[in-house]
Amino acid sequence: MMTLYAGNRRGTRRRAGVALAIILLVGAVAPDAAFGQWVQWGGPDGDFKVEADGLAGSWPEDGPPRLWSRELGEGYSAILADGEQLFTLYRAEENEIVIALNAKTGKTLWEHKYLSAPHKGHVEMFGNGPRGTPLLSGDRLYTIGVAGKMHCLDRADGKVYWSHDLWGDDFKGNVLEHGYSSSPIAYNNTVIVLVGGEDASIVAFDKYDGRVVWKKQSFGNSYSTPKIINVGGEDQLVTFMATEIVGLDPDDGELEWKLPHENQWKQNVCPPIWDGKDTLFFSAPEAGSKAVRLTRNGDKTDVEELWSTRKIQFYHVTAVRDGDYVYGSSGTQSPCFLSAVNMKTGKVAWRERGFAKATTLFAGGKLIILDEDGNLAIATPSPDQLTVHSKASLLKKVAWTVPTLLGKTLFVRDKTNILALDLG
Repeated sequence: MMTLYAGNRRGTRRRAGVALAIILLVGAVAPDAAFGQWVQWGGPDGDFKVEADGLAGSWPEDGPPRLWSRELGEGYSAILADGEQLFTLYRAEENEIVIALNAKTGKTLWEHKYLSAPHKGHVEMFGNGPRGTPLLSGDRLYTIGVAGKMHCLDRADGKVYWSHDLWGDDFKGNVLEHGYSSSPIAYNNTVIVLVGGEDASIVAFDKYDGRVVWKKQSFGNSYSTPKIINVGGEDQLVTFMATEIVGLDPDDGELEWKLPHENQWKQNVCPPIWDGKDTLFFSAPEAGSKAVRLTRNGDKTDVEELWSTRKIQFYHVTAVRDGDYVYGSSGTQSPCFLSAVNMKTGKVAWRERGFAKATTLFAGGKLIILDEDGNLAIATPSPDQLTVHSKASLLKKVAWTVPTLLGKTLFVRDKTNILALDLG
């Protein structure tokens, strides 16, 4: 067993039974779902999986029926959906805009506009629009723009409750040349964000008044988003940083464990995948993919490496798990391979051509694929093969935003347009 770093702290930590009681009382390991089904990066459970019934097995040649479409503005932020409203971000000249739309018509309900030019040194060839996805929790909407400007707004009308500059003097987060791209997550009464500052690598804000609850560690930030997992009855915040993957106590930010995972660009992006028991899978360019077993041993977490391979390299894409298999688009340059890897053994089950670099989500046993060239497909993945049922060219390059599925309606976005599609 290899323990690369294991925190060993005194005191009693939250266990599963206590956590359940707290969830029932104040509601919060995952964002509040009272208003809808797609309220955070990655959907209901942050894993790009959603229950779906009655999805069409195939589409016409020109794709699924369009319910509406509209021009939006530059950006890659994903779309939140609560059944009646959509929320996302975009850029118009020197302004970033938080927008709420009517989910049935696409019409603007409200906008909050603020001046925010990309930071000096920003790589403009990939656009200047926001990357991070908002968070809905209760009646609040939390957003972070391309230059690290964070806002807490009223979801009903866009009123600003509080704001922070994550790259400013208060936190001095490390500036990323491709723009701030992480998304906030909710935990109990806090909103947790990646910053990358000295002794402020990760920061938890009070979700109501914006005060700092804790700020800890000094890891450089990259482009990924944290997630909450439960290891042996204990909640942990797991996230990619610039050169490592780490596990922290989400109550106070203390380090539980860390494991190096580095590439020359310090670009760890694709969120880690948890099997719900003890196995964590993660992947990045150059360093490839690994799986580790996390187990509680007294007051510390043991980290055992299970396997490592460079045959699978997920970059700025999403990947999904079904059973023991992870499905995603492997490669740093298009065309890429849609691939299946066994997360328990590291064995690559198959690799299929036919798509540029792609994001994926899993719905009702189907894999919805959107590649960066704007091709949308629906397929059935299995450990044996990928069966593509329909594929259509719907969006313009570059389409880097992962789709959002609410019921049978799919919301997709390229760099400047947004579409609502009927998958029923």
